[in-house]
Amino acid sequence: MIHETIGSVGHLFVIISFVTALLATFAYFKSTQSANEIENDWKITARVLFGLHFISVIVVAASLFVIIYNHYFEYHYAFTHSSLQLPTMFMISCYWEGQEGSFLLWIFWQAVLGLLLMIKNPKWESPVMTVFALVQTFLTSMILGVIIPWIDLKVGSSPFLLLREAQPDLPVWSMQPNFIPKDGRGLNPLLQNYWMVIHPPTLFLGFALTLVPFAYLIAGLWKKKLTEWVMPALPWALFGAGVLGIGIMMGAYWAYETLNFGGYWNWDPVENASFVPWLVLLGAIHTMIAHKTSSSALKTSIILVISAFILVLYSTFLNRSGILGNASVHSFTDLGLSGQLLLYMGTFLLVAIGMSIYRWKDLPKDQKELGTYNREFWVFVGAAVLGLSAFQLTFTTSIPVYNKIAEAFGVLSNIALPADQAEHYSKIQIWIFLAVAILSGIGQYVWWGKIKQSTTFKPLVSPALAATLLSVVFINIGKIYTLSYIALLWSSLFAVLANFKILWFLIREKFSLVGGALAHVGLAIMLIGILFSAGYSKVVSLNRSGFAISTKVEEFTKDNNKENKENLPLWLGQGAQMQDYLVTYKGRRIEVRGHKGYFNKNDFEIIEGDFHAIALKNIERDGVKIATKGDTVTVEPENTYYELEFKNEEGKAVSLFPRWQVNPKMGTAISPDVKHAWNHDIYTYVSLDPRLAAEAGSEKQWSQTEAQTVTTGDTLFINDFVAILKDVARVTNVDGVELGANDAAVQANFQVLGKNSQQFTLSPIFVIKGGMVAMPAFESEETGIKIKFTGINPQAQEFGFAWNTTQQELIVVKALEKPYINLVWIGSILIFIGLFIATYRRLKPTTAA
Repeated sequence: MIHETIGSVGHLFVIISFVTALLATFAYFKSTQSANEIENDWKITARVLFGLHFISVIVVAASLFVIIYNHYFEYHYAFTHSSLQLPTMFMISCYWEGQEGSFLLWIFWQAVLGLLLMIKNPKWESPVMTVFALVQTFLTSMILGVIIPWIDLKVGSSPFLLLREAQPDLPVWSMQPNFIPKDGRGLNPLLQNYWMVIHPPTLFLGFALTLVPFAYLIAGLWKKKLTEWVMPALPWALFGAGVLGIGIMMGAYWAYETLNFGGYWNWDPVENASFVPWLVLLGAIHTMIAHKTSSSALKTSIILVISAFILVLYSTFLNRSGILGNASVHSFTDLGLSGQLLLYMGTFLLVAIGMSIYRWKDLPKDQKELGTYNREFWVFVGAAVLGLSAFQLTFTTSIPVYNKIAEAFGVLSNIALPADQAEHYSKIQIWIFLAVAILSGIGQYVWWGKIKQSTTFKPLVSPALAATLLSVVFINIGKIYTLSYIALLWSSLFAVLANFKILWFLIREKFSLVGGALAHVGLAIMLIGILFSAGYSKVVSLNRSGFAISTKVEEFTKDNNKENKENLPLWLGQGAQMQDYLVTYKGRRIEVRGHKGYFNKNDFEIIEGDFHAIALKNIERDGVKIATKGDTVTVEPENTYYELEFKNEEGKAVSLFPRWQVNPKMGTAISPDVKHAWNHDIYTYVSLDPRLAAEAGSEKQWSQTEAQTVTTGDTLFINDFVAILKDVARVTNVDGVELGANDAAVQANFQVLGKNSQQFTLSPIFVIKGGMVAMPAFESEETGIKIKFTGINPQAQEFGFAWNTTQQELIVVKALEKPYINLVWIGSILIFIGLFIATYRRLKPTTAA
């Protein structure tokens, strides 16, 4: 049965949310233009309309979740993004995997913020909410999904389209008009991660919060409150910067533990698209704080607040228009919304620029010029440097846009993004953030009156000298010889020391004032972490085995066999030295739904094309029965984990579980696992698994059978191993065989010696049951040996064995040591705490800006 009602309800309330947002815009606009009782009547009407809009958005969001949660695969959105096997947590993730769902998330957050503004700030309500409601009108139009018939214009893309409406050309509809798929395509396995449950909502809340200072600014320009808008807008800007920054860092950490490019930031165009508005917003915050005594700061604030919001819209255009399809793996495909996105961005850009130009002559003018000892001067310089960083990132990221514009004018443009984006951006941004670090230290000293014209810059001498001494120590210990790295190290240490001195002063004066200093200390610490973790990351998986992984594939042979030297082959059960650890590959592992940890893949038979497996033996974990032999369990078949045991010189061992994912949407996706220490991470991933890289389902290739008759103590040389027959003894229990009174079984025990003094055991069985003889083969994956009895001569105590060999199970791993990476996370946390402390302080109405 097709569940058309829930989709109809959802689509109806999308229309209602659009109409109520549009009507609320008109009502709030009329309220700003009216006076006394009429103004109040319009305001009450607008409040009711925006309240209805909020309720409508909730109903739309709930309707889509009902469709996803209940697996209504007759709907295109549910079919495309979810499946029967998704846990509830990841059903939430697939909610915003698609464009329509992520737009709905953005709409929801702005509806919540609009409701708060409507209640909390009645003096600014009408003009601010006019802007808010208009933005909501544009956003809800993105999911409207209606066609204007007389001009054949599609407005928005609805998340409530039935599959037959979204793909009407499928042949199945002519045979089965009410066809419903039994299962959906599922969520991209790379997004089946807890960070993807919380990262997008946080990021979109940050995007939504950039609208608040923008709305106050437009309201201030509109009502000629040219300076008054800053005070109510500032705490929202601070809070927005904190939330958006957290969202960005969540995405960075997701990349660090899910992708295998070797770090947490790759200067991907979509990463830049969220980072740039954050930089501009930080610049705006600094100039907004300084606006009272500087008209230059006020004018700069206007430019930066507008830019921050417009850049959010621009990043939305880049991400959703499909223009970055060949430049970023994160971008969406084009749903035909490019024109709407451009109209959305262009409308607010023109309105903001027009109103700013109109009011520019009325802005207050400075009575005196800014000087070197003026704190507003340093704020302005700092904001300018942040703006320079944002400009450089935006300029390069927009290269695909330049090509499209040229193409629209009939000019063929083949300007390409940098081949090595990380190197391109890093070599420029390192100097910009070096300047940011220095300015943060100087600016705090000037701001809090520690530097005056009478003292000149003498108070900075002690942190500068201390930073120099510490730099000399770190340069010699860390062997830092690159000029830009030395400069960044010194500037970051200077910033830590200078800002910490101010922080200590403020803690003793008044704790609520510490927000800015704490954020600056965090920035400097984070820069030190970035310097060491990225600049001095080193490969520790050096291949000293003499085994060349490939002599033909260019990926391994180029650059003087670089990858052959930096990728370490590991045979199952055999250890290899890596840095200070003996690393042993213990085998492939899988996840069993509902149980923590990983389980031996060989203990299960995976059902092809399904999310289930059959237990081949009784499975227990810590005394708890997981499955009985023959039970069917739910697994995550696309994920194969590799247990790597890291054992230090003291014998303490810890296991890592890097992952290979056979991803139907992304191909083979490789994810690392990380061994954490206080001063470094060991970042490890499986770069090659020959068995999984081969065609799925291919059988092992065994050698021709060899045979020999031996007695106890004799030695066999098999597959580069030495196998010694220790004994042949009677056994009473045989797995899978019930022995009767007249039955018998014996087991041979071979001690197998390998490299690095490692030992293995081969235990073939000889069974007599009901007068019949069985000699099942014993297979050892660690050694690549399959051996079985061929006969027994009890009188001579001679035993016949036959064996085959195959390639020992092998994986290739790459591991990098990332020194002091914890400083990146610690520094970023301090930045956000500082921003939230500053937000709390600015919420107080008596606080001076």
